[in-house]
Amino acid sequence: MKRMGALMDKLIIEGGRRLSGDVVIGGAKNAALAILPAALLTDEGYCDIDNLPEIEDIKCLENTIGSLGARVSKQNIGHVRIEASHIVSTLVQGEDLRRIRASYYFIGALLAKFGKAEVVYPGGCEIGVRPIDQHIKGFEAMGATIEVEHGIIRAYSENGLKGANIYLDVVSVGATINIMLAASKAEGVTVIENAAKEPHIVDVANFLNTMGANIKGAGTDVIKVKGVKHLKGCSYSVIPDQIEAGTFMIAAAATRGDVVIKNVIPKHLESITAKLLEMGISIEEGEDSVRVSCSTRTKGINIKTLPYPGFPTDLQQPMTALLTVSKGRSIVNESIFEARFKHVDELKRMGANIKVEGKIAVIEGIDCLSGAEVVATDLRAGAAMVVAGLIADGITTIANIKYIDRGYEKIEEKFNNLGGSIKRIHE
Repeated sequence: MKRMGALMDKLIIEGGRRLSGDVVIGGAKNAALAILPAALLTDEGYCDIDNLPEIEDIKCLENTIGSLGARVSKQNIGHVRIEASHIVSTLVQGEDLRRIRASYYFIGALLAKFGKAEVVYPGGCEIGVRPIDQHIKGFEAMGATIEVEHGIIRAYSENGLKGANIYLDVVSVGATINIMLAASKAEGVTVIENAAKEPHIVDVANFLNTMGANIKGAGTDVIKVKGVKHLKGCSYSVIPDQIEAGTFMIAAAATRGDVVIKNVIPKHLESITAKLLEMGISIEEGEDSVRVSCSTRTKGINIKTLPYPGFPTDLQQPMTALLTVSKGRSIVNESIFEARFKHVDELKRMGANIKVEGKIAVIEGIDCLSGAEVVATDLRAGAAMVVAGLIADGITTIANIKYIDRGYEKIEEKFNNLGGSIKRIHE
């Protein structure tokens, strides 16, 4: 049975162990999931992409790219080479893709290169309503026709894409990236206003520019893309994963540990660092590392999730696990996704005192969680349960860990190297 993604795999965690030592963070999942489809835009040469996380979603995209006719070869762990001049199909489908939100990036890439794309409707974790209307709005503004039928999104542009001014009604990471992909080879200039500013948007823009694109303003709320006719291959290394880094920062604090988290960009972690400092945790920043140490019980705080540079929604769930054992009352306002408190019921099984009303969770800190049998309801909820298991008294069993494997590479190995006790079992 394969190690990752097995439906019946479970994690068994013996809690109460203090984490200490060094951990190396992998490449950013959310950047890599856009960079791989972006590699299809090349007209000549190949793309060498390094620092890819070894997770299920990446494997799925690599297999999909190969199924389109591109040449995909593994150079070594975390390094893939893509040569996209032999693509024979613009139909992107497959059962695995229905689980992945990032499948929609194939629309922007294939539409830009071939003027057409047929892509299975994106899936992903069930954390709330995540429409793709802003993507469609952008494509249509550039002259594309979009049809959705039988679970397939069909996009085509008989006369080629044209530059346009596009104002996003809501700040959308996916739409910002997808429009950048489409605009990279469109005729004229595309201006994206109210653009998202996340680090992985900057990373995708940098990757495209390395291929020969002309993109300015990534990381601000106005991005300008001057279309070019040809894009070439390149060598590129994906940025570190700020969410994986934040998860280990939270786990270090939760176990009252002392952990040096390496291969990070500290600026990307400023919002989580600020909250951990507010809780009484010590943070030391290096050039490409952060040290998190804590020797006393943390203090409860209030958190509101916001688009970058605010507190990331992807770290709300792991942080909630820490807040369950923090002193006093904490209030968590989840302003991004309305269904991102599914992990609360699982934390309650472990004794947590949490009340949820709409997008607000009120947490009364308790002295200690107790081990229990719980379920990962989505990717970041799974990370929250790992944090909870690490600090709980007794044994915690986490089922449905296919979600965790989608976003965290070698999670049990990394935590065990820090002194944790996590075993993967197959049933």
